[in-house]
Amino acid sequence: MTPAHPLFADLPRIGCRPGQTVFMITVARFTTPGASIECLVQIRELFFTAFDETFTEQDWEHVLGGWHVVVSDGDVIVAHAAVVERVLEVAGRPFRAGYVEGVATHPARQREGLGSQTMDEVGQLLLSEFEMGALATGVEGFYEGLGWKRWLGPTYVRYGSDLVRTEEEDGGVMVLPFGPSEGIDLSSPLSCPSRSGDDW
Repeated sequence: MTPAHPLFADLPRIGCRPGQTVFMITVARFTTPGASIECLVQIRELFFTAFDETFTEQDWEHVLGGWHVVVSDGDVIVAHAAVVERVLEVAGRPFRAGYVEGVATHPARQREGLGSQTMDEVGQLLLSEFEMGALATGVEGFYEGLGWKRWLGPTYVRYGSDLVRTEEEDGGVMVLPFGPSEGIDLSSPLSCPSRSGDDW
């Protein structure tokens, strides 16, 4: 198993449900305010293990404040995805989107279907809480297999009333339309609000 990041090397591995012993794969969802410190430490440790030096403090900030979906093996988190609320505009029409961040599976547990389990639960969360799903990725094929669609139109970031083109993101943004967003034109302009770090 990959060693824990040095920042957390001395911390015990504690699951998200203290006092409960589980001897099988379980899937859970909860909000950031509803998570224990121990749970957030485990999630952060998972990111350092999965992404190594490419994981930044701004990446960590982007996964906080919304929902978390975790897959655990006993009391150890082995996969994670976060969903944060962002208002995306399709040709100027706003949608309350669940934006997926921090999708990670422990390297030693990949190719076991844990990522798909995580995203299946994310899909249920999106359907119950939001008007559409969205994410940015470099592994489009994985998400296409789960029903996500590539955004075909131009992408932008909103700075107040100003739109700034983000050509480098074109082709890497994916959406999951349903309900109010069902039938949206995937070739329309799509914009997100600005934020620190990566806008998409």
